[in-house]
Amino acid sequence: MLDEAKQILAKYAERIPPTVIGPEKVNFIIDHTDEISPEEKLVLLKYVNYMLTLMIERDASDIEIGGHGNDEYVWFRIFGKKERVKDLPRLTVNETSVLIINLLNLNQCKHLWVSRNLDFSYTFRYEKFNKDVRFRADAYFDLDSLALNMRSISVSTRPLDSLEFHPNTIKTMSHNYIKFGLSLITGITGSGKSTTLDSIIDHHNQYDPAHIVIIASPIEYVHESKVAIIRHREVGRDVLSFKDGVIQALRQDPDIIVIGEMRDPDTIMAALEVTDTGHKVFSTLHTSSAVESIDRIIAEVNPVEQDRVRNRLADVLISLVSQKLVPSLDGRRVLAKEVLLVTPSVKAAIKNNNTSEIYMMINQGGNQGMVTMEQDLIRLYKQRKISRENALAYANNKTRILQLLKGV
Repeated sequence: MLDEAKQILAKYAERIPPTVIGPEKVNFIIDHTDEISPEEKLVLLKYVNYMLTLMIERDASDIEIGGHGNDEYVWFRIFGKKERVKDLPRLTVNETSVLIINLLNLNQCKHLWVSRNLDFSYTFRYEKFNKDVRFRADAYFDLDSLALNMRSISVSTRPLDSLEFHPNTIKTMSHNYIKFGLSLITGITGSGKSTTLDSIIDHHNQYDPAHIVIIASPIEYVHESKVAIIRHREVGRDVLSFKDGVIQALRQDPDIIVIGEMRDPDTIMAALEVTDTGHKVFSTLHTSSAVESIDRIIAEVNPVEQDRVRNRLADVLISLVSQKLVPSLDGRRVLAKEVLLVTPSVKAAIKNNNTSEIYMMINQGGNQGMVTMEQDLIRLYKQRKISRENALAYANNKTRILQLLKGV
């Protein structure tokens, strides 16, 4: 099958005329994709599924296909490290462009060509477990050729208890305990935000007879309704934008609204407004600390709106978890997290634009369930889960972590 797929890709890549150069090569492939027969399309899909099967069996979180940066190899990320997959055929940039286009429908191809980027989800049947497995995918241009990242979505969620949150933190995130308010999960790309968010959703699905509306781009883990009823709305497929999804959710009788990412001012404002109406809202941000997350939300909006947003955020924010996946001593990765619970003092610091004071409030709030990233890294180091070097490398506050390491 691998040789056959390689021959098909080579055949259609060779049809690109030498006079077609630059990104027009991709446009040529899109315009002529209907020339690939259904039988050939099936072979190419099986080839992609074979690569994804290898990815699962090697515990890889991501696969990279195509683009000049790949050096014609397929790459996996295994326990945080990128590496070439040398037992898969090498493919030219034109061959991988054909392969990527074969995964898309006509509307997706048009969007990719206009926007130069496309987020989508992909599912195939994993025969070994007889289960459908899902992947979050991002197709984009790399020096006029197509590249593709696909991230594995777990087939199961982790119990919320296994993430080692303080009981007070779980209470603040529980709709049964607090019916309203904004809870944020933040971290850089690949820090496990979606996994934590899915654990929180699953926790409610086990114990809370609520209506949960998830708005994401794309939808990753698909929850089956248990005690709760769960709706999944994918941006670009079921709803046009995060902002539209949030506004429309108000007319859908929700108890909990999950916003996949607060990525622009419109979504941030919509999230704050819907929380103001008395709903429980969960969302994510690409930031590496609690204080940075608060500052980022305020900085994202128009300067004339910042005082209003600062006050509104102080009123609705109830908890914030900032997390990282740190290489562990056993060659895997372990979760380190910073947890902020919004007390009256924290609320006042946000309203008075004194967010620099919040770190010390977290540092002194251990009894309430708060923890700084540095304190949690020291905990993992003491438990012999991570090395001293990684405790230092992954700390946000280098001065503070060095102080803490002296006492260990």
